[in-house]
Amino acid sequence: MAAPWWDSEYKDRSSLEYRVYVGNLPYSVDEQTLMDYFADYGAISAEEPCSCSCFPFRSLPIAWDSEMGRPRGFGFVNFEDNESVNAAIHGMNGQDIGGRKVTVARAQMRPRRWRA
Repeated sequence: MAAPWWDSEYKDRSSLEYRVYVGNLPYSVDEQTLMDYFADYGAISAEEPCSCSCFPFRSLPIAWDSEMGRPRGFGFVNFEDNESVNAAIHGMNGQDIGGRKVTVARAQMRPRRWRA
């Protein structure tokens, strides 16, 4: 029996095993630009947005700051296999995107969170 104060959508979230975190993105980068940079490393999977209140978990979400109305400077890319993830990490970590050296690492699953 699930406790009502736990994040009820947690079980519906997709596995993050083929997702990479991309940090230090310039604010001018959009999802299409990010896709263009990572497309050479493997097939990018297309996931539907989740129904929770966080930003949508699509293939290439770039996190947005709703108060400032601009990107927060990081995003995620979902691949279809582990080889593509490893190739993207080795190929893109430290590379220049829009004048900034990006950090690319395997994404970690967010822990459960309490709901008030």
